Amino acid sequence: MSPTFRRRHSNAPFKLQIFMVKFLAVVALLGCCCLHGVASGTPPHAAFVPRASTKSLGNRLAKAPQARREQTIMQLSARRSRSMRPLPYPVRFAVLGGGSFGLALASVLGKKSIPVTILVRKEEVAEHINLHHRHPTYLSDIALAPSIRATVQPEEALRDASFIIHAVPVQYSRKFLEDIAPHVPKNTPIISTSKGIETGTLCMMQDILLETLGPNRETAYLSGPSFAREIALGLVTAVVAASESEALANEICDIMGCNYFRVFTSTDVVGVEVGGAVKNVIAIAAGMCEGLGLGTNAMAALVTRGCNEMQRLALSLGARPSTLTGLSGVGDTFGTCFGPLSRNRNLGVRLGKGERLENILGSSTEVAEGHATAFSLVQLIEKTNRAYRRELEFPIIYGVKEILEGKRTPAEGLRDLMAMPVRVEMWNL
Repeated sequence: MSPTFRRRHSNAPFKLQIFMVKFLAVVALLGCCCLHGVASGTPPHAAFVPRASTKSLGNRLAKAPQARREQTIMQLSARRSRSMRPLPYPVRFAVLGGGSFGLALASVLGKKSIPVTILVRKEEVAEHINLHHRHPTYLSDIALAPSIRATVQPEEALRDASFIIHAVPVQYSRKFLEDIAPHVPKNTPIISTSKGIETGTLCMMQDILLETLGPNRETAYLSGPSFAREIALGLVTAVVAASESEALANEICDIMGCNYFRVFTSTDVVGVEVGGAVKNVIAIAAGMCEGLGLGTNAMAALVTRGCNEMQRLALSLGARPSTLTGLSGVGDTFGTCFGPLSRNRNLGVRLGKGERLENILGSSTEVAEGHATAFSLVQLIEKTNRAYRRELEFPIIYGVKEILEGKRTPAEGLRDLMAMPVRVEMWNL
């Protein structure tokens, strides 16, 4: 045995003894803790946990002294509302349109103490909002923040605005924007929330904004599964802000995002706009499917094939495939097709139950964009798509358009979908 080996291991028995003493001490300590837990009625597995940590936060706060309870609540509130704090630089928003979605976005900004001016059409509506901090018709049960006010004067709403949110339906946007164009500051970005295709011109909102407000305007487009009422109630919502300017999209994300309103970014404006337009038409078809009582299987199949048509059209116009599988594509489609707050879905449900289209449109206080978009989509497909028989490539879009024209009943339209030639599911999008 070498001297080096003897020096290294000569004290091995002593080290083993030290280890055994430490091990027995730990075992004895654990045993005492278990006995204490059993004697006090505490389960053995909980004897090693501090007593306070086994109770809920609510119980701990209830038994805490008043001062400490208030301090804890304030700390939790500060942690949760970190994203709701005022911005370090002054920002002011103008919202064009006093409908539900414009009000919902105004409420998000108002909770962050950002000044917002809503441009409405009627003087009595503006007075009601300024006096009672509520809209008399839309979301009337939801209070608006004190930093939100309304006016009927475009110059008053747009003066010194850092950002402008456009929340007017697509079919009315061109005339509206032409009227207020002289009052829109030249360097103020426009954030559009309108989804659809203009009848006649086949323009989407990007083209309408640039044609009415100037070609050098910075624009962005907010889309995704986002019902106005849920946003105004503070329920968790995720949307995407698409802009050709990545810097503008990031700025919108930072300013508008909060702990319940998550904003993602994209530079694929075409994909976001096409997804927002097509999903309304698919939602009408899904509503008819529900109104006819065809069941969940049929609904799921129809919505899936509708998303396939959305992707086929968007890719032909230059969109990225990933956009159509995101929030502004399938995300918005699922929300609109299955959500009870969807105007387009409810239009389809009533058609499926046998109501006349004229009566449905006349009784609605808000616009179902899918009605006009169905006709514009067919014209756009005829103009841009090279398919030999386009109605076979886009059967749901064509079918909804023919039902809205009165050429078929909802039952006949959905029956014809089931009678189409069989093809490979995802081949040749």
